[in-house]
Amino acid sequence: MLSVIIPAFNEEKTLAQVLDRVLALPLKPQVIAVSDGSTDGTNDIIRKYQQERGIVGVICPVNGGKGAAIIAGLQHATEPYTIIQDADLEYSPEQFDVLLEPIRKNGATVVYGSRNLHHPAMRRNYFHYFRFWLGGKVVSLVANYLFAIHLSDEATCYKLFPTDLLKQMKLSCRGFDFCPEVTAKSIRLGHRIHEVPIEYNPRTMDEGKKIRAWHGIQAILVLLKFRLLPLDWIVDRAPAKRSVTGT
Repeated sequence: MLSVIIPAFNEEKTLAQVLDRVLALPLKPQVIAVSDGSTDGTNDIIRKYQQERGIVGVICPVNGGKGAAIIAGLQHATEPYTIIQDADLEYSPEQFDVLLEPIRKNGATVVYGSRNLHHPAMRRNYFHYFRFWLGGKVVSLVANYLFAIHLSDEATCYKLFPTDLLKQMKLSCRGFDFCPEVTAKSIRLGHRIHEVPIEYNPRTMDEGKKIRAWHGIQAILVLLKFRLLPLDWIVDRAPAKRSVTGT
């Protein structure tokens, strides 16, 4: 049912743990690990898991950015739904069922895991850096204003889409701006984004966190761009080909 794209740039410290946890899930997702021009041991880890555990491994020769890695991985996605999983340990793949629940029970199409919503059964989330929390809130407010929506966490990594919908979008953003791009295009195509609360374990800059404050400004500009451009310029209106194992 689920394809999991794991973009990774120099994540040798955590990638194997993430792969093990995704592969251990009862739902048995298709796993697509993409090395985005890594220069550490990431490529070797991906090749090992490809040979021994049957994952799909994609090795990009140069660093193109998170969006570029996701686009490369999306070409191999064959399940009806696709989710993005970072290669660090900030997001727990054991929560995939939480994101799939609105699809199974309520007919949702696009689901985001929000770090700003809270559920009594979950511990409260925290952020190491106030500026990142504030930047995420500002980006969410801008998205809400531009598209008349009500998101609490636009910048979350956990974004779950029908695979065909992602393939219908003319994805062009190569870096972290992938996130506002798919948000804008989902709304422009008439899809409501459903949010569910998730747990979040942030890492510090010293631990390898790559996003920077200026990415928030970039996200706002991307939201504005895809709000103003004609729809035919940013998506493929023709019906996408069904995923290989889709229903």
